[in-house]
Amino acid sequence: MSLVDNKTGQLWGQFGPKIKELKNRVSQDKISMQIYDPSYYQNFSPGKEFEKWARVEVTDFKNIPRGMKSFTLEGGLYAVFDYKGSSADDSIYQYIFWKWLPNSIYQIADRPHFEVLGAKYQNKDPI
Repeated sequence: MSLVDNKTGQLWGQFGPKIKELKNRVSQDKISMQIYDPSYYQNFSPGKEFEKWARVEVTDFKNIPRGMKSFTLEGGLYAVFDYKGSSADDSIYQYIFWKWLPNSIYQIADRPHFEVLGAKYQNKDPI
C-alpha cells in the first residue's frame, strides 16, 4: 500500500477476526508493522508503496494457523514514542520525522518500523 492508497482498515478488518485462532499470544497488544524499501525516504512521495503487516506477538511459531505468516523481528536499538490518540492524527509522525529525527544523532535504519497498539488503548476515545 501507500500513504495515498492506505488500506490499513482492510488489513485489520481481515486479520482482526482471525486473531482468536492464535492460542499462543504473548499479550493482547496488536502490532502494525511497515517494511519500507531502503530508498523509501529518499525523494519521499506519499504515493510510494510499502509493505504493511497486521501482527500479534506469539510464544512460538509451531501453531500458526493456515493462511497466516510468521515473522521474526530483528533486535536492535529502536526509538520509542508514547502516543495516545486517533490513528487518523498524523501529528506524531510529523514530530518524529520532521522535528525529532533531524535534530537527533540517529538515522533511519533499513529494518521494519512498527507500532504496538496496546490493548488498554484500543477502541478508546483520545484523551
